[in-house]
Amino acid sequence: MSRFRRLLRWAIGLCLVGALVGAVILGFFYYSISSRLPSIQSLRDVQLQEPMYVYASNGQLIGMFGETRRYPVAIDQVPRKVQQAFVAAEDANFYTHRGIDPKGISRAVWQTLTREGRVAGGSTITQQVARQFFLSSEYSYTRKLAEMLLAMRIEAMLSKDQILELYLNKSFFGNRAYGVAAAAEFYYGKPLEELTLAEAATLVSSLKFPSSGNPISNPVRNQQRSVYVIERMREDGYITQAQADAAKAEPPHAAPHERPVEVYAPYIAEMVRQEMLARFGGDVLEKGYHVTTTIDPLLQPAADKAVRDGLAVYDHRHGWRGAEKHVDLASDADAESLAAHLAGIASEGGLDPAIVAGTSGDSATVVTRDARQIVLGAAASRWTGRTPGKLLARGDLVRVGAKRKALADADSKPAQPDATAEYVYTLEQLPQAQSALVSLDANNGAIRALVGGFSFAANKFNRATQARRQPGSSFKPFLYSAAFEKGFNPLSIVLDAPVVFRDRRGHVWRPGNDDGKFAGPMRLREALVRSKNLVSVRLLDAIGVDFARKYISQFGFDIAELPPNLSMALGSASLTPMSMARGYAVLANGGSLVTPWLVDVVKDRDGKVVFKENPATACRACGRHGANAPAPSQVVDGFNFGPVQTQQPTRPAPLATSEPDPAPQTPPPGTKVAPRAIDERTSYQLVSMMRDVVRRGTGTAANVLGREDTAGKTGSTNDHRDAWFSGFAGPYVTTVWVGRDNFRSLGYREYGGKAALPIWIDYMRVALKDKPITPNAPPEGMVEVTRNGATEWIKIEDLERMQGDDALQDENATDEAAFDIF
Repeated sequence: MSRFRRLLRWAIGLCLVGALVGAVILGFFYYSISSRLPSIQSLRDVQLQEPMYVYASNGQLIGMFGETRRYPVAIDQVPRKVQQAFVAAEDANFYTHRGIDPKGISRAVWQTLTREGRVAGGSTITQQVARQFFLSSEYSYTRKLAEMLLAMRIEAMLSKDQILELYLNKSFFGNRAYGVAAAAEFYYGKPLEELTLAEAATLVSSLKFPSSGNPISNPVRNQQRSVYVIERMREDGYITQAQADAAKAEPPHAAPHERPVEVYAPYIAEMVRQEMLARFGGDVLEKGYHVTTTIDPLLQPAADKAVRDGLAVYDHRHGWRGAEKHVDLASDADAESLAAHLAGIASEGGLDPAIVAGTSGDSATVVTRDARQIVLGAAASRWTGRTPGKLLARGDLVRVGAKRKALADADSKPAQPDATAEYVYTLEQLPQAQSALVSLDANNGAIRALVGGFSFAANKFNRATQARRQPGSSFKPFLYSAAFEKGFNPLSIVLDAPVVFRDRRGHVWRPGNDDGKFAGPMRLREALVRSKNLVSVRLLDAIGVDFARKYISQFGFDIAELPPNLSMALGSASLTPMSMARGYAVLANGGSLVTPWLVDVVKDRDGKVVFKENPATACRACGRHGANAPAPSQVVDGFNFGPVQTQQPTRPAPLATSEPDPAPQTPPPGTKVAPRAIDERTSYQLVSMMRDVVRRGTGTAANVLGREDTAGKTGSTNDHRDAWFSGFAGPYVTTVWVGRDNFRSLGYREYGGKAALPIWIDYMRVALKDKPITPNAPPEGMVEVTRNGATEWIKIEDLERMQGDDALQDENATDEAAFDIF
C-alpha cells in the first residue's frame, strides 16, 4: 500500500475519531445543559409584574405603587407599524426561523472571534424572550447554548404572535418603563395606537441601551439609532422612502409623562399600600391589583384645600417670620444659576420654593426651580402688613403660592405653571402648625376624606391615624353619655363652682374653667353648650371613674387609653383624630359602633374581584335599648342608690310620650348590623345638646352653613397645645385637629373654635351641598318633661330618679374621699 493511501487512511480515521469525540463532547454539553433548563410551560400563563393602582370610589386614580411601570397589552392591540419596527431592528427573520437564526449565529461567532473572546449578540427575539424569563444576562458560552435550546423549545410551543407579545410586554425601555405600552405613555404620554412612526422607532432604539440610551437620558444617541431603525424598516419593505424621510425629519420630542393622579390623596394612598401589604403579602405591589377605595373624589380635594387654607390663615395671624434661609449670590448670577440653589428643595402644600433675585421699591423679583422669574407686587404680602420690597433681600429663600385667577376658589392641588393661564402669586411661609382631618360616613364608617398633614412630601407621618393628642373638651360628649346611662339627663342640675380634690398621696387638684368664671347651679344642657369644665369633673366624680372608663370604651376606644382618674373629664386621654371621629359616629348614627374602613373592592389584573368589603352598618331600631353598657344605677342628688328597679312612673303625666315606630327597622338581607354601643335615647339627647353647642355655644361659627342638623363640640388643651372640632351633619361625621408636632403652644386664645372649626366649616360646606337635613326625632321610650321653664325629652325610667333638684352642689363632699385624680 502506497504511503499516500496510508496517510489518507490515517487522516480519515482521525477525522472519524475527532467527529466522534466532538459528538460525545457536544452530547455531554447538551445533556448537562438541557437537563438543567427550566420548564417553559409557565410561558403559557405569564404573570408579568405590574404596579398596584389605587382609585377613588368613582374610579379616578389616586396613586400607583411598584418598582415597574407596565401595562400589558395583547398583540392585537399593538399597531402593525410598531410590531414591524421591532422586528426590523431586532430580528428581521423572526417570522421564518425556528428560534435561532443561522446567519445571526455566524455573525455573532465572527464578532466573538474578533472581540477578544467576548460572546457577541445575534440573539433572535425568541432567544431574548428565553433570556428575559429564564436566564441571566451574563456573557458565557453555556448561557448562550441554553438560550438557543430554550428558544427552540419556545418556538415549538408558542406561535409567533404569542412570542412577540411576550417580548413587547417584558422588555425594559428605561425609566422604570417595562413593556411597550408603558414606554409609550411615559415618553410620549399617549397610547400605542397614537404613536407616530418616528416615536415607534425611538422606543425600539431604547432597547439597546435602556438606561443610557433612552430618548431622555441620551437623546443624541437615541436619535442616531432611531434613524437606523427607520432604515431597516424601509429596507425590509415595511415603509416607503417618503415615509422614512418624513419620520427622520420629525424632531425628537420625548419627555417624562407620569400617569396623572386625578385625586390628590397621598396619605390615603399610603394607607392603602400598608393595608394591602398586610392583607395579601409582600409581593402585592407587583401583581397588578386594582384597589377601589371609599374616598369621595369631590370631598377629598375639599378636605385638602380646607386644611391648607386653614393652616395658612392660622399662620398669617401670627405674622411673618422671615425667609427660610439666605444664600450669598454672585452679582452676575443669571436665572439658571439662581435656580440651581433650589435643587432638592421640595414644594410643600402647594408652596413652591423661590430665591429672591432682587427688590425694587415695593416689589421683589423671585426665581423658581424651573428658572421662571416672578414679580411679587405689593399685594402679594398684604397679610404681613408690609410689601415684598421691604420684607425681602437678594438671596433670601422664600415660598410662593400660585392660584389660577379663574380657579382660585376651587384648585386644591399645587398649581402647575401654564403659559395659557393667569396666576395670582403670593408671598407665603410654611406654617408652623399641622392639622389632620377625618371624615366618615356615620352610618357605616366608610372613610370619605382624610388629610394627615400639611404636606406629605415634607413629612409622611399621618397625624389622622398616628398622632395621639389630648382632645380636651371635645371628649365631654362621651362623659355626658356615661352620666346619662347613670340616670342624669339634660335637665339635671350640677354646680359650676370651684372644687378641690385630694388624692391618696396628699396631692391637691383645683380644676377650673377656661374663662376662670363660675355660673353656679346649671342644667347639663347649658354646661355642655358653655363647655364648663367643673361640671364635667363633678359628673365624673358622681358616676365613678371605673364605670365611665368601661362605658366610654364602647365608643371604640381602648380602655387602656382612658386615664383612670378624674383628669379624664377634661379630655386628658391621648387619642387619634380617627378614633375621635369613630366615637362621634356612634352619637351621629343613633348609638351603633361602626369601624372605619377604606378598601372597598380589590380586583386582580384580569378584573376578577378578590376582595369586597361588607361593612357593618348602623341600624337605629335594631336592639335600640340593648347596649352592652354596665347596668344603670339610680342616682339622685349625686348619690348612687344601686341598680334601677323596673316600675311604673308615679310622677304626674308628662307633656308627651314618644311613640314606637309603626314598623321596626330591619336591615336588608345580607347586611351586617353594627353592634349597639349606647342606648339610642342617649344618642338622641347628646345630638340635641350638641346642636345647641353650634346654635348658641362654642361652635356658633358653624351656623354659617345654614343647617339645623349641624352638631359638634370644640376642644382645647392646656396652653392651647391642641385645638379640635368634632361634629356631624347630613351623613358625615368629621373631626379636625390642629396643633404642633413638638407639642408647643399654638398661641394665645387659639381655641378649637378659632383654629380648627374654620377648617371643619370649609370642608363641610362642600360635603353637605345638596345633602338632606338629618332629623333627630325622640325614639321610643322617652317622655317630654317641662321643669323650671325648660323642656326636655328624657328616658321613661329616669322619671323616678328626678328627685329634688338633682343637684351636685356640695363642693366639699368629695374632698373627704381619697382616690386618684392624676
